[in-house]
Order: sequence, then C-alpha cells, then structure tokens
Amino acid sequence: MAKVYSRALIEALLDPQDVIVAMEEAFVAYSRGEAVVPPVGEMLFKDPPGDCHIKYGYLKHGTTFTIKVATGFWNNPGLGLPSSNGVVLVFSRLTGELLVILQDEGYLTNVRTAAAGAVAAKYLAPSPIECIGMVGAGIQAKLQLEYLRSITSCRKVKLWARSNDRARAFHVDGFEIEVCPTVKDVARNSQLIITTTASTEALLFAGDVSPGTHITAVGADGGEKQELDPQLFALAKLRIVDSRSQCSAYGDSSFALARNLIAIHDLTEIGEMIENETLRRQNRQDITIADLTGVAVQDIAIASRVLAAFENNQQ
Repeated sequence: MAKVYSRALIEALLDPQDVIVAMEEAFVAYSRGEAVVPPVGEMLFKDPPGDCHIKYGYLKHGTTFTIKVATGFWNNPGLGLPSSNGVVLVFSRLTGELLVILQDEGYLTNVRTAAAGAVAAKYLAPSPIECIGMVGAGIQAKLQLEYLRSITSCRKVKLWARSNDRARAFHVDGFEIEVCPTVKDVARNSQLIITTTASTEALLFAGDVSPGTHITAVGADGGEKQELDPQLFALAKLRIVDSRSQCSAYGDSSFALARNLIAIHDLTEIGEMIENETLRRQNRQDITIADLTGVAVQDIAIASRVLAAFENNQQ
C-alpha cells in the first residue's frame, strides 16, 4: 500500500537551502538530456477562472517516475481558500506500483517555483541589489522573498498588486515593503524584478525597465498567461528559460517568438547557464530575463528530496 505524507510533514522535512540546490541539479540534468519530460497536460476553466496542470516524467538513472497535479483557482482567496492546490504521486519505474502520495496541497509546486527564482537571481541578478521589485501579492510573492534570503542581503521591496487590500496586507518578516500605485513605480530603481501573477496581458513594459535590471517571470506558466511586454525580450541581453521547448509554446517567451522579436536560438536554458559561466551576466548594465514556466524535472527533484528527508528522519 502506498505511503501518504501530509503537507504538515512535508513542510517540516524540507530545508529551503536544500531545495535550491535540488533545483540547480534538476535544471542541469534536464539540459543534459538526463530526464524524460513529456508535454504538459493542461485544463483551463472560465467560470470560475482556474487551471489544472499535469506534469510528469522521470530521471533516466532513477527507479521512480513522478506525476504532479497542480491547480490554481484565482477567486479562491475571496472564499477563504488558497488559490493553489495539488498532489504529487511517486511510482516505481520497475513495476508501476504507486509508492508514495504526497498530499502537499500545492505546497511543493509553490516551493520549487520560489527556489527556481532564487537560482535565477543567484546567477543573473546584478550586485549589489538595492531594491527588489515584486509584482503580485500572493503566496508565490511571499515565497520568492523567503527563498531570496540566502541569495541577497537586500530587504527593501517595492510591490504592486491588483488588489490594494492584499498589497497593503502583504508582509514577510524582515522585509521592508513599499506598496506602489503602478508596476512602473515598482520597476523604478529596482535591480531585481519578480512577476508572480496569473495575468493574461503584459504588466511590465520595456520602457519601465532600467539598464542593469534582472527580471524573473514565474506567473505565465500556461494557457494565455502573460506578464512581460514582448519588447523586453528584444531589449534583453540574456533570455534564460527553464525549458526551451516549453517556453516556445507558452510563457512570456512565446509572445516574443510569435512576433519574431527573437528566435528560438536566442533562448538559453537555465541548466546550460549554470554549467557555463559565459552564458551568465557579463555586464553590470545588461538587462536579463528568466522566464520560468515550471518543468516536471523540478517536481521529480523535490519529491525525491522529500522521500530522502523522510528516510533520514526515520533512521
């Protein structure tokens, strides 16, 4: 019978720094071709607005395969419910037996996304960072800041969100939050900008961004979602993606590709960048972008970390 791990147990077992390392290793494995990651399954809902993503795959040297179901329903906070939910299933690749059910309620997806943002900032953000710009005021915005603690000493944040109430209520221990009336105000004097929304139209524009800025976009993970002006990709010196194939089909990169502002060979995978220093920021004044749509190899990696942590805890 499959083991079932609750969200509370999963949260207690995971160490943020370990998750960041796991994401680096996962991205490298993916870009090396060491992971099998089929196309993403997706369902989109209109009333109420929401989506469901099914991401799955396995590492070629591993003995398990992982299937992750993650949902996002944007009206949930008004009902007193979290906007994200989900479950991760781990099967034996040798027998097909269901081994573990991770009832994480979407926590693992949120955490691995935040850790991926930390990896992007580690390699691409300029130094020093004097101000972080945050677009969005949900759980992902909070986790992005939590996971940046080990990457930068900056604790000053400019924030914009569609909901003024949520923006004013936004709080992360140790960070000084300034709520701004527009995204343009967020971008002004921010060296690192992170977008975390489910927007279906561009929020951050080329004219808003100053030289020397790094942008990490994590909200446009499918469907018609878009956070960045396609012209930003034409302006950027480096255009980093988690998956070249995924980001050419959806995500912010896909809009720039569709308009022929960039070509597919202009996209560099984050796993390639981690292994090759010449693919990282070379100039303090460069504008760089990381478009992160979320790859199944991240779910495989974080599930493996949970299982390993549980085994170590039992010993």
